[in-house]
Amino acid sequence: MSMMISHPRAYATVTGPHATFVTIDGHSEPVLADADEDIRHAIVRRATDEARRTGAPVELVTSGDRGEHHLLIGTEGELAPIDTADAASEPSSRRSSRDEKSGQEVSERAPQSSATNIGDAPAAEPPTRPTFLTSSSDAAALTPGWRGVLARLGITVRPSTAERQRTEWTATVSRQWAGCRTIAVANGKGGVGKTMTTAMLASVYAREGGGNVLAWDNNDTRGTLGWRTEQGMYDTTLRDLLPEASTLLAHGAGVSDITRFVHHQATDRYDVLRSNPELLATDQRIAATEFDLLMQVAARFYRLVLFDSGNDESAERWLRMVDNSYQLVIPTLATPESAESAALLLDALRGRDERSALLADRAVVIVTQSEAAPVASRRIADGFRDHVRAVQIIPFDPALKTGQLRFDALRRRTRDAWFAAAASAAEGL
Repeated sequence: MSMMISHPRAYATVTGPHATFVTIDGHSEPVLADADEDIRHAIVRRATDEARRTGAPVELVTSGDRGEHHLLIGTEGELAPIDTADAASEPSSRRSSRDEKSGQEVSERAPQSSATNIGDAPAAEPPTRPTFLTSSSDAAALTPGWRGVLARLGITVRPSTAERQRTEWTATVSRQWAGCRTIAVANGKGGVGKTMTTAMLASVYAREGGGNVLAWDNNDTRGTLGWRTEQGMYDTTLRDLLPEASTLLAHGAGVSDITRFVHHQATDRYDVLRSNPELLATDQRIAATEFDLLMQVAARFYRLVLFDSGNDESAERWLRMVDNSYQLVIPTLATPESAESAALLLDALRGRDERSALLADRAVVIVTQSEAAPVASRRIADGFRDHVRAVQIIPFDPALKTGQLRFDALRRRTRDAWFAAAASAAEGL
């Protein structure tokens, strides 16, 4: 049976970049880190000084926002882990007993053993030093607002259900995939919210994921994405980009070369590739081979592309959009006509080919409430739930009706609804 050995114990409490050190004598003092030094290194340095002062190893117990650790610190800064079962034993090198005659508690020095010398550890099985670093995936997310202020003061307040849900949505929409991903926003009927949906989803993905998101107006017939978004420095459209595609795909092309052909949204951080709404469809049709060339350019410069599609489901560019999309999003108003058009699109895709059928089965339907009849949107949403992967309802918001589409202009409830919709679509990527 091995003899359990205890050591003088010092304590350190870590709160962010600050720490408090308690010596083995019970004296409390702040720990100051040098410039660009991690606070944990400063704690180990202070514990080493304490070991040198006493001439023996010191057990260091750290607690706080970096977790709890039990380490044995040698006089030369050596580190060794201490089993938590042993750590629960008497922390001091002095053990308590009772005088048999007086019944008073007295202290006696615990016998020292050569095993307390860290250098005497068996060479065949060197101790594994626990890391002071915390994986970013395990670290708690930074908390904004008053809850974050309380957390920094050491007062933990559990997040609400809504806050936990929003944290999950944010983690989903901010993902970075290996390779370009594409989302088709489609419904054969006009005026059902395709442009609005494209802009709002692009805003969420770009704001949370760090940009590199393109909203592409893939429309032969007067696409209005350019009308409802900001114009960049150059008055250019998809027709201007097409003859320069080979140059943009050349080996020496720079990441900023695409800027001349797209329109950056300063606040919402995504780019828009415009069609020309002033031209007739006969003047701006895109053949399948031209679409494929443009898709190569988009994949070269962007991590995520959202297609704002036209109403002609037989157009070559519309069909190639479907062939090149990972996820289908179908917007509809809370009206029978637009909902029926959405249902007919699902039926047509399921009969087209296996890949199109998979897009339909995994589609996300977005139902926009009207100002006067919110009950109708729930009825239509319920009608789609058994036929697609997810259905999201967007509440009525006057900022969505006309004018430029900006995410910050929306009400909080509407922003949360778009977050939910974007997260649902991202799960299919």
